[in-house]
Parts: sequence; C-alpha cells; structure tokens
Amino acid sequence: MPLEIGLLTFPNVQQLDLTAPYEVFVGIPDARVRLVATGPGPVTSSTGLVLTPTHTVDDCPQLDVLCIPGGIGVNALMQDASVLAFVRAQAARARYVTSVCTGALVLGAAGLLRGRRATTHWASLDLLAAFGAIPVAERVVRDGNLLTGGGVTAGIDFALTLAAEIAGRPEAEAIQLGLEYAPAPPLASGTPATASPAVLAATRACLAAGRAERERIVAAISGAPDIVAWPKSEP
Repeated sequence: MPLEIGLLTFPNVQQLDLTAPYEVFVGIPDARVRLVATGPGPVTSSTGLVLTPTHTVDDCPQLDVLCIPGGIGVNALMQDASVLAFVRAQAARARYVTSVCTGALVLGAAGLLRGRRATTHWASLDLLAAFGAIPVAERVVRDGNLLTGGGVTAGIDFALTLAAEIAGRPEAEAIQLGLEYAPAPPLASGTPATASPAVLAATRACLAAGRAERERIVAAISGAPDIVAWPKSEP
C-alpha cells in the first residue's frame, strides 16, 4: 500500500520550502506525493514559480504524512478556518505531522503545537511560544510524530530525517547521494549567529514589515498578551 504524502500548496508559498522536501519524498519507495491546494487551479509561489496541484483540500485522501511549507502566504492560512479545519482533520489520523519553515505557524494556529517542541525560520521562532509551543533553534526538531524543519533549506534535512525514519537509513543515504546533498556553503552568513552585524541588520530591516504583520496576526489568533515587537538586536 503506497505511503500517502501531502504538501499543502498555497498562494505565496516559499517554493523551496515545498520543492526541497518534495525532491526527497519522491525518492522514498512506494511513496505517493501529492500537492494539495487550498483552492482550484495553479498556484503561484512568492517568487513567481507556478505550481500545478494534484488535489485540493476538498478531495484530498487521508495522508500518512502531512507537510506544511512556509512563506508569506502562511499569514492568510493562519486566518483561514477551512484550511485549519483540514489540517486538524488530517493531523488527527496522520502518521506524521510536519512543517518546513513558517509552516509551523499554521500548525500552531490549528492548535497542534501546545506543549510540544518545534522549530521554524529564525525570524519567526519566538512567535511559536504564542501557540503554546516550546521553540527550539535547530535545523530539525522531533516531538513524537511531530517533525518540524527550520528555515527554507532545512527542509532537505527534515525530509531526509523523515525518509530515514520511514524507509531506513540506507535508503535515505541513497536519496541524499542521488541529490548530491553535501552542503559546503561559500559564505558563512546562513544563521543570525554567523552573519556579520551589518548583514544581520540589513536582513532584519528587509523583513521588518512582514514580521510586524505576522506579529499582529499571531497575537490576534492566539490571544497571547505577551507578544512583543521584534527585538532591535539579536539576543
């Protein structure tokens, strides 16, 4: 019986949050990977890549693995009652409930992170606490059947971790080798801890408007009174 894997596909999804784990998942033996859209028709990512879903939330079968990618589009999803109902219904019977990057905020809005360890993109990590989660600054975090990946490229690490769990380490290693996934970044600015102060400040400035809007949405949904504005400097 095939393993049913579904990645939520929505307008303004961060395409690498979706396509990176997709490349890993399709290598799992007997896996059937579905792109599940929140509405009919093609979906345009935040960077303009057009994706063709295979299903919608209305006709998606029960999934063994539910994966929620991130992107600016999660702001709308966190406020979409029908999408959150779909996520909760799938999660209730899924073998694994997962996310990449800010997709974790959708799991939080659906009430699935209370008391559980989770991660997300560094620029939204502290917001997980508003949903009762325990934020963890790691590339991949597991808490029972909940697996969350950090920002964007961490989706590959997350997917390989899950592939090893499902199909065994040798199979996951073969997938990794086939993808020639052997990170050796030419620059050392991939995390706030390793980026220079100037690069960190510039990146924060670029993300500030989106972060402020996300703070507002998370506060309204969670009712958390203690959400504070993004700190001016890295702790």
